[in-house]
Amino acid sequence: MDFAFPPWSRRAAGTARPRPDWLTPAVIIGFVRLADVGVVVAAGLAARAMAGGSGVDGLRAALLALAILLTLNGFQLAGLYAFDRITARDHQLTRAALVWSLVAMALVSLGYATASLGAIPRSEAGTFYLLGLLGLGSVRLAAGFWVTHLKRTGRLVCNLVVVGAGEHGQRLVRHLREAGEGIRLIGLFDDRRDRVPDYVAGYPVLGTVDDLVAFVRRHPVDQVVVALPWGAETRLRGWLEKLAELPVDVRLCPDLAGHYVQQRGVSHVAGVPLVHVFDRPLAGWNALVKLIEDRLLAALAILVTGPLMLAIALAVKATSKGPVFYRQIRYGFANEPIGVLKFRTMYAEHCDDGVHGAVPQARADDPRITPLGRVLRRFSLDELPQFFNVLRGEMSIVGPRPHAVAHNELYAELLGGYLARHRVRPGITGWAQVNGLRGEIRDLETLRRRVQYDLYYIENWSLLFDLRIIFRTLLVGFYAPED
Repeated sequence: MDFAFPPWSRRAAGTARPRPDWLTPAVIIGFVRLADVGVVVAAGLAARAMAGGSGVDGLRAALLALAILLTLNGFQLAGLYAFDRITARDHQLTRAALVWSLVAMALVSLGYATASLGAIPRSEAGTFYLLGLLGLGSVRLAAGFWVTHLKRTGRLVCNLVVVGAGEHGQRLVRHLREAGEGIRLIGLFDDRRDRVPDYVAGYPVLGTVDDLVAFVRRHPVDQVVVALPWGAETRLRGWLEKLAELPVDVRLCPDLAGHYVQQRGVSHVAGVPLVHVFDRPLAGWNALVKLIEDRLLAALAILVTGPLMLAIALAVKATSKGPVFYRQIRYGFANEPIGVLKFRTMYAEHCDDGVHGAVPQARADDPRITPLGRVLRRFSLDELPQFFNVLRGEMSIVGPRPHAVAHNELYAELLGGYLARHRVRPGITGWAQVNGLRGEIRDLETLRRRVQYDLYYIENWSLLFDLRIIFRTLLVGFYAPED
């Protein structure tokens, strides 16, 4: 379905920009805190060097640690880590100067009380105060400019759609329209197209809930707000089953939360309290940690296995006609098609991109597989090029294994909730694989168990969980002969 937006709408989806999962207010404030710590440490080291000293003794190290502790707590109490005030320049600079001055006075008082003040020259102490004042002020200005730039370019704007164009949805949209910056309302979706208007307060009704699933694949959407009355329980249940597959935050207006909804907290959008139903699996610091983990491990893996991949590429080219690599289209994050790289293990005439028609899964003694391909598949060496997919941000080291397009669509029809696997990026290895759920999917029960393991991984992700899966993978081997 093609989605058309009125050219006069400043908030149309065509103006929406994707927001990185890790770029959240909590992460930005975390960076500001780290910058404050860096400034205090740098000011102490610079003051020591300018006073003619070198290195940091025990007394100075203790004072630096105390200065950091007092500064972070003082800034927190003064509201300097409140995201909604980070761009208020006067508020930030005056309070930062006041708190830093109080920290300096506390350190001086402690020095007098412990008779240790004489161990530090006055010039060094004065330089430390001035450098800290300048540095902490610079952090406030830089953070304010950064956040302003992110908001102006749309990188911090919450791209939001409303499900439900009835009375409740219309009332919510009218309120959100006055919310100002921070929210970009894209439009509405409702299954009752013949009973709702084409526009609500100037925002288009773009389609049904099924259309929303397709819409999210092609447009940046951060949050879906469901607006239905209490009595629409049947419709609400059906909508939530579909929305559970989306890699976005799903929220309910407070009067929509039935007893059957597992509540995950409450937040506010433009002053409206919203009940959390589903949260984006990886966001904020978790998304940033996952991104760093994937890039570092993928780069390391390519460096270590580079000579082996070169040898395999030469062997594939020498033993059968056709390309070295096999690029199969599979569904990735948010059900977005990606080209997954593998070393070619089949004869070229049997290779298929996995898009057109049914693709028979590879089986033991499959005549389509080359002799070299059998060896590569047995030891999962054909999967090595997928580390390049990880570097490109299309896959992760750990995550649900991606299936061929034809298989994916079949599995989605057979098992409800299957597409929820696409709420995170697919992985080279996964929790299901290291628990023995590898190879051809022969029956519905095998598929159900694999999906259960994948969803458990998504709901319980942590860095240690990833490292555990990677360690077990090194013991049992990578796999995806049927993938």
